[in-house]
Amino acid sequence: MFSSIHIVIVLLGASVSLAASDAVERPPIVGVAHIALETNDMAAEQAFYGTGLGFAELAPGRFKVNDHQYIEISPNLKSETQDRLDDIAFETTNLKQLRAYLVAHGVAVMAAHNEDDGNLSLTLSDPDGHNVKFVQYVKGSLESRSFGKLMSETRVSKRIIHVGVTVRDRAAADRFYKDLLGFKLTWYGGPTDDSIKWVDMRVPDGTDWLEYMLISSTPTPKQLGVLHHLALGVPDIKAGFKTVASRGITPPQPPKIGRDGKWQLNLYDVNFTRAELMEPKPVETPCCSVYSNP
Repeated sequence: MFSSIHIVIVLLGASVSLAASDAVERPPIVGVAHIALETNDMAAEQAFYGTGLGFAELAPGRFKVNDHQYIEISPNLKSETQDRLDDIAFETTNLKQLRAYLVAHGVAVMAAHNEDDGNLSLTLSDPDGHNVKFVQYVKGSLESRSFGKLMSETRVSKRIIHVGVTVRDRAAADRFYKDLLGFKLTWYGGPTDDSIKWVDMRVPDGTDWLEYMLISSTPTPKQLGVLHHLALGVPDIKAGFKTVASRGITPPQPPKIGRDGKWQLNLYDVNFTRAELMEPKPVETPCCSVYSNP
């Protein structure tokens, strides 16, 4: 949406073959770059992400969390049944090498076309049909020219620590994110000790993670907003709660400790997308599995 070279990727067949040559190494994938969402009310979203959460806009609808992370909002929501999620994006240090790596592993790369902001990006479709972008920030791009700028003192968080997407087939998602892209399992759990509904997969070369939101039925649009979400790291959840409340955001519930042992506070924008405030480290023993940092 905002990147200067956008390369569409199509997976060949139902899974990705890893029998290709290992001559091309996967370059680092270092963290979440952005989450892109759709809305039918830009003014309300600017009030929520701008005034409420305190993020400055690099461009209309492009809220800067830090020099390498953004929340992107586009006014393209046309119906209540439309998915609010446009894409999730991760940062790589070498886009061309990542493209070569994907080709070497049986992924067909279609022709590129130019867009506006000067960065390099490519887009894959994961097994659940989500658009997954990879971005390399390039010197002279719109983002690189803003490095050190627009770091609002009012922002409630300085980092997106994870994004979540729906997953129907965990094994298929693992072939894509874990086997092909190198994401690493750090924790899994669910609402009860014997259920698995959430799977945390850390980027291979950083601390951010992708959360599989495992589903078996078709969610409603409101449910999709809960499932397709972003988490903003905060050092003190109670202070974060006090800050957003003072700015007119009324969470449906007060902060609580989740099943992963971490303090969290669920906030929702005008189209039901969940923007979760979360303390990154557990304060209680997580349920269901041992938390690891491989």
